[in-house]
Amino acid sequence: MFAQQNIEGHDPGIEEMLKAAVQRIAEKSGDKDTSLFHLKVLKLVDAIQLITQKDDLDVKVPETVMPYKQAKDIVLNNPDSIALGECICRATSENPCLEKNEREVCMYIGDLHASFLAEHNDKYRKITQEEAVDVLKFAHEKGFVHCAEFKAEMGHKFVAICNCCKCCCLGVQMWNVLGGTVPVLSPSGYLAHTNENCTGCGICAEECHFLAVEINEENVAVVNSEKCMGCGICEDTCPEDAIALKRDPSKGDPLDLKELIGQQ
Repeated sequence: MFAQQNIEGHDPGIEEMLKAAVQRIAEKSGDKDTSLFHLKVLKLVDAIQLITQKDDLDVKVPETVMPYKQAKDIVLNNPDSIALGECICRATSENPCLEKNEREVCMYIGDLHASFLAEHNDKYRKITQEEAVDVLKFAHEKGFVHCAEFKAEMGHKFVAICNCCKCCCLGVQMWNVLGGTVPVLSPSGYLAHTNENCTGCGICAEECHFLAVEINEENVAVVNSEKCMGCGICEDTCPEDAIALKRDPSKGDPLDLKELIGQQ
């Protein structure tokens, strides 16, 4: 995939670095015990909680939230230190869904990493928590999926929020192509359900990044519970209020910061 993509404005050596990183992730990603790349799907309200935290934080994350042996904690030092940068997936995509001046949708949260990125990487800059909320709302209006990222290089701790899509983002593409057999994504803890208001307009099916909704022969939207990741895009784009998220034990627990703090 990377062999056919170029990174506009970047040093050519970055592409080789990306290839090596993807190869390393691929070699370890077949099992939850060894996987190095973890994304947790978030509802918008849960994403906003993570970027508006006021105090330093050290929260143990149970496996019901992040079902990986190596991804456990949310440790935020200076949580109001946020670095906003260009989405590398869209920068390398042949047909990105965002124009170049819109691609700042990836946020690193907390120090030292946020300050380090803003100081040493010209693709990142510091923003306020209020600006970060605006970025999330912009991404949500675009129909993107909010994902909390846990990085092996940062001690398998939460470091960033990405705003992902099925057309550019490698994690979502890998999930869809391989049918979820490679554990790089965790569902939000919610599952979409349709109701009698459905008119079969098909907007939810078009907007779903996980290909989890189809319109059946009776012209009604049907949710594939195995594919649904509970991102909430269908709920927010349905003009008839015919689809909504509900907590579902089979999808684990949400990364709800208030709930997790209350459990400490």
